[in-house]
Formats: sequence, structure tokens, C-alpha cells
Amino acid sequence: MTTDRVAMFESELEGVSTVHRTAAGDFAETLSDATREPAVGTALPVEDISLADTPVETDPSPAAIEAAETGVTPAGLGVANYGTVTLPASEEPREIISLYCTRHVAVLAESDIVADMPAAYDRLAGEFQAGTDTQILATGPSSTADMGELLEGVHGPHETHLVVVTDR
Repeated sequence: MTTDRVAMFESELEGVSTVHRTAAGDFAETLSDATREPAVGTALPVEDISLADTPVETDPSPAAIEAAETGVTPAGLGVANYGTVTLPASEEPREIISLYCTRHVAVLAESDIVADMPAAYDRLAGEFQAGTDTQILATGPSSTADMGELLEGVHGPHETHLVVVTDR
């Protein structure tokens, strides 16, 4: 059941990332709540939403990416039992935008939240066969404990937000 997967996904993200649930009609307002300007992003493949009516720059220069506080990218899937999102490779600078900015906002359709990694592999099999075989698995801000104490945001975003579009 979708609500069980979504509840598990949100539970796993508690204390790690901020989840914003929204209908497509309220997307721009919800995204505004999740971003700090200046913001850069890439096209969103979720039906009936876009970054067109938002302050997010969608064709950013390297200087704009460097100056941006927030990066907005689509997520491919949400993996409920890990609180993880997949960030598929693309020709657009999604990887740079998702990793370079202080805040990363991933946009995900609720229907793209799956229960676990086996379900994610099943959903991704077609993409892998079609040649899109690179995915970043992101679970909250970057962190490391290489030198002892756990540090967050060392080599990636300091904070992460997920905008889950509920009516897709």
C-alpha cells in the first residue's frame, strides 16, 4: 500500500532530511518554503510541475552554481526502508547541482516511492538496460567520521529537503 511506503519513507528521514508533501497545484509555494535564494536547478520530469514560475535558475552558469545556496533536482525513486532517493545521471548538471550547493532539494512523485532496494532494482532495470546505468543513492546530507567525530556537509550539501508531489 502506498501510504505504508510513504509513512516508512518519512519515518526513515526524520532527523535527517525535511520532507515537504504537496499537490502539484501548490508546488511553487512548497518549493519556495524549501529553498533559500539564490537557487539553481534542472528540469523536473514530474507531470504538471516545473521550475518555470519559481526563482530557481534552470540554465545556470558555473558562477551561478557557485553562488547558489540551494540546488533543486529531480529524484528518480525513493526507497522507503532506507529513506534514500536515487538521483539519475543526465546530460544536465544534476550531479553538480545536487552536491555543490549548501542545500539540496530533491523533487519526487509519491508514486515513485518503493518499499525497498529489491523493488528499486526492479523499477530501475529498464533504465539500466536503456543505458541510464548511473544513479547516486542519497540519504540526507553528506557525512563522514573518518577522523573521529561525525561531521555533516563536508563534501556535499549540509542539509537536504524532499518535496514529495502527492497527486502524481
